[in-house]
Amino acid sequence: MDSLITLISILTPLFIGFFIRVPKQTLLWVDKGLNGLVYVILTLIGISLSQVDNIGHEIGFIAGAAALLFVCVIGMNLLVLMVFDRKWPWQNDLRGSGSKARISIRGRVQQISCVLLGFVLGRALKESWLPPESANTYALMLLVLLVGVQLGSSGITLRKVLINRRGVETFVLITVSGLIGGALFALLMPGVKLTQGLALASGFGWYSLSGIVMTGAYGPIWGSVALVNDLAREFFALMFIPLLMRRHPSAAVGVGGATSLDFTLPVIQNSGGLAVVPLAISYGFVINVAAPFLMVFFSSF
Repeated sequence: MDSLITLISILTPLFIGFFIRVPKQTLLWVDKGLNGLVYVILTLIGISLSQVDNIGHEIGFIAGAAALLFVCVIGMNLLVLMVFDRKWPWQNDLRGSGSKARISIRGRVQQISCVLLGFVLGRALKESWLPPESANTYALMLLVLLVGVQLGSSGITLRKVLINRRGVETFVLITVSGLIGGALFALLMPGVKLTQGLALASGFGWYSLSGIVMTGAYGPIWGSVALVNDLAREFFALMFIPLLMRRHPSAAVGVGGATSLDFTLPVIQNSGGLAVVPLAISYGFVINVAAPFLMVFFSSF
């Protein structure tokens, strides 16, 4: 029942937001609010992490588990999509815009700094001064609502999503290969059930969502593993999309996961030109809808 409530609380704001249309000028404020809310959520995750007993002894475990999860999931994603691109090459001309895509390290540093700030605040402040546990849930619901508004107001229609066959194929392959990677992680990691491995693999780069959902399902330690894994995915995508794009466009778009609609979209467009944007939008939209459902579904077992 708790998992069903969690799923409803995530998907309902997403679909409500999708049917809310705002003017382009207002959409700019939505984008800014979304970016700011991400930092708030990361700070809340840091506060939750600070409440774990003997957290100092768990840092090595978090780093090791996140590294293994990342290698399993990204490794399977790349293997499957690179074979797909080789066997069934995309026919579009992927000439880039001519400028080199820049990798923004500052954004990643700011995100990690928010988690550290939350951790420090959680250790320094009295318990009565800390936000209630429900703050994470409400912040997440607002985040998902704004994502829905952003998707709906950006001119993305279900028709545009469904008619892009390559985008839907990329989504299916990323999802299946990612879940295989999660199963492999569960096999290699002692004490991890199959369903837990599948849930951890279902974040697809949406770190602000996976961090909270996995914290609620498995505790702050595993929430931090999911957070670090999905942050690493975004950083990896920013670095390797330009290298993958010409020969393996589906792999280039796929590694971005849920971020192919926002953070990594400029890099995708810069590397592959306008021809690849519909693919990225189609894939990114579907995976943004699927990720919360898959995480809650697998974590309910």
